[in-house]
Amino acid sequence: MVKAVLLFIVGLLFLIKGGDWFVDGAVGVARRLKLPEILIGATVVSIGTTLPEVIVSATSALVGVPEMAYGNAVGSIICNTALIAAITIAVKPGLVERKSLKTPVIFFFAAAVLFALTAYTRGYFSRPVGIVLLGMFVLYIVTAVLQMKKQPVTEDKEEEQKVLSLPKALLLLAIGAVVIAVGANLLVNNGTFIAETLGVPKSVIALTFVALGTSLPELVTAITSLVKGHGSLSLGNVIGANLFNLVLVCGTSVTLKPFSIPQEATFLGINSSLILDLPLMFLVMLLMTVPALIRGRLYRIQGILLLIIYFAFCGIQFMM
Repeated sequence: MVKAVLLFIVGLLFLIKGGDWFVDGAVGVARRLKLPEILIGATVVSIGTTLPEVIVSATSALVGVPEMAYGNAVGSIICNTALIAAITIAVKPGLVERKSLKTPVIFFFAAAVLFALTAYTRGYFSRPVGIVLLGMFVLYIVTAVLQMKKQPVTEDKEEEQKVLSLPKALLLLAIGAVVIAVGANLLVNNGTFIAETLGVPKSVIALTFVALGTSLPELVTAITSLVKGHGSLSLGNVIGANLFNLVLVCGTSVTLKPFSIPQEATFLGINSSLILDLPLMFLVMLLMTVPALIRGRLYRIQGILLLIIYFAFCGIQFMM
């Protein structure tokens, strides 16, 4: 137990320091290439912070528990939006770049509609669905890169001199991603062990520690970005990570081993995945992105409302 607590603390420290390096590297890349931070957040940073979900889901598929990918992906999207983005918005609301936001938002809802239609009409995710999801991932990356080239940002000479060199920024980005992934793994594994030792039910552990644990990189990146004054990077990271949870995490898992939606949990006598999880996934993303797309800004009330929704969702999970 003592060893688990110590490793838990080490994991937390890894996450904090890894997040610091990761954000510095991402900002350095954005400025050196003269690219909008929100697009860097929605591509490079999102891939890095989604690594724990990819690892957990791919491993689950290979060992014969592919259904975990479903809960991990949908749970992480809800956590990313209603907890992580909500904290960012509640603490520091402000203006956002609508043009840069459109691409990841459009791709997310296109993937979410495909995902939901498959769940509601078939209840089974086949390998062709996984291949289509992975194809959407590739298409998004290509589209985002092309969009980056059309939206350069300008830097004054004095500011440019303070920016990291591109090799150093890329090195920080890579090291930060690895340290974050290791830290998240230590935190999840040892946090789960501590919870089990204290008698917390396994179903609760799966719904809280796994989804929250694999979302810790996004949380660390969001908080670090806020502290360093890069809110756009944080928002882009959350939206990009949500997209990648569907197209990369689920796409990889389904392609490795097709699976059905989970049947164990019910809410009001109906499969909770269909009546609670998927509708909530759409609700929180709409609540976060629609005002940003229409008015070009985020409001503190959005963050507060999202946090209320998240804690209500957790409360319902504990009661089921």
